[in-house]
Amino acid sequence: MDRFDDDEFGGPLFADTSETAVTPAESPAAADDADEPLRLDEDDSGAMPHWTESATGDVPKISPTGPSADPTDDLDVWSTFTSDAPVWKEGDPVDSPSGPVPTAPADPTGEIAWENAPAAESAVDPDIETAMVETVPTSSREPARITIGTDPSGMPRRPAPPRRGKPSARPPGAGGPPLSPKRNLPVAIATGLVLAAVFLAAAMWHPAAAIAFVTVILGLAAIEYFSKVTEKGYRPAVAAGVAACVVAPLVAYWVGEIGLPLMLALAFLAGALGFVGAESIEVGPMPNMAITTLGIMWIGVLGSFAALIIRYSNFFGGDNSIGTDTMVLIAVGVVANDVGAFFVGSAFGKTPLRTWISPNKSVEGFLGGTILTLVVMLLVGMRDLSDTWSDTSHLLMLGIVISIFAPLGDLTESMFKRNLDVKDFGSIVKGHGGILDRFDGFLFALPAVYYLMLVVEPWTQFSG
Repeated sequence: MDRFDDDEFGGPLFADTSETAVTPAESPAAADDADEPLRLDEDDSGAMPHWTESATGDVPKISPTGPSADPTDDLDVWSTFTSDAPVWKEGDPVDSPSGPVPTAPADPTGEIAWENAPAAESAVDPDIETAMVETVPTSSREPARITIGTDPSGMPRRPAPPRRGKPSARPPGAGGPPLSPKRNLPVAIATGLVLAAVFLAAAMWHPAAAIAFVTVILGLAAIEYFSKVTEKGYRPAVAAGVAACVVAPLVAYWVGEIGLPLMLALAFLAGALGFVGAESIEVGPMPNMAITTLGIMWIGVLGSFAALIIRYSNFFGGDNSIGTDTMVLIAVGVVANDVGAFFVGSAFGKTPLRTWISPNKSVEGFLGGTILTLVVMLLVGMRDLSDTWSDTSHLLMLGIVISIFAPLGDLTESMFKRNLDVKDFGSIVKGHGGILDRFDGFLFALPAVYYLMLVVEPWTQFSG
């Protein structure tokens, strides 16, 4: 059977029950239209296939009707959306993008409020909704830089101990190092001369005495450093750090530069064991190990190059002044560089060298310090005051190296003080602040001069 008759099932499925319905018997054309397929409308848009025929897979085409129909009406729903996406720039906060942000259109029915409308009543049980809100973790942005006494993970640290002594004159909340009275220049000069005299006497007596002087200076500098960072909230391995800074010059003088890596490794191991034995992560092992290693490298390792230089006085029979003579020239050059930079910078300084580190250090001061250092070295060569550095070209190279690395060491120490928000690392040396404030230029000049000495070999006259 190809087709079922409606009469076979008791009549048509959708019979017209209205009063105007026409039955097949009453319609004269019923017989003629019996086999004609049913059409959807009068414009011959297509015949509806019989339900027994196989599907064609075609999608019905719906055309707009009416004289004012817009063929793109079906796309109007998308016209309210913008193709612009929010664009974030480097440095912008996450909650304030710099690009345009698409906003939802106003609902014409007023049933849905997109912006600036009170929240709709929740269909969730209030108790369940409260529990859900309370269990959702809230994320907070990390600070732009590490806060003193904390690490980037936001782990809280123990509060810093209260500061002793006279309070700072700077009002609370003000940036930069605390204000302090200007240094007494005559006292600073007198203190510097006393230190120079003590070192010259030790160097002329015996190289071991010069090593003892260097060891004491580095030990005091290490105590200043670790005391200051502890005061500012860090918890370094103080015992391991100070011990390493004291042992470093002794190891360098006894073994040479090959002993410094082993000393550094053992100091790191000692500090790490101290934090491993702590009770919890609250000790902040990572930032505090970093601050400990910084002190060992900056003071202990760089300062131990003084011992490596003095050690050369024991070579070639041990009856020479190679090491002590070089150390005296370094001291003279660094002091000349500081004096020239101070006076020229005070008189003519207009161009800051690095404003954010120290506004008082200027390019003119840097040039003044370089010129005075070179002049002093030329005078040493002309007066034949050095038994080791007698060649003028070698002295000029020595002056250039000191003029570059001594200001770099001074800038580095000022940068650390700016980060810690302190004026000085200590007050041991009258008129200068602390040991680090007086010998910061030496810490960078010593390694540079040591390797310059290995290159030019000014001691060749002693080897014959």
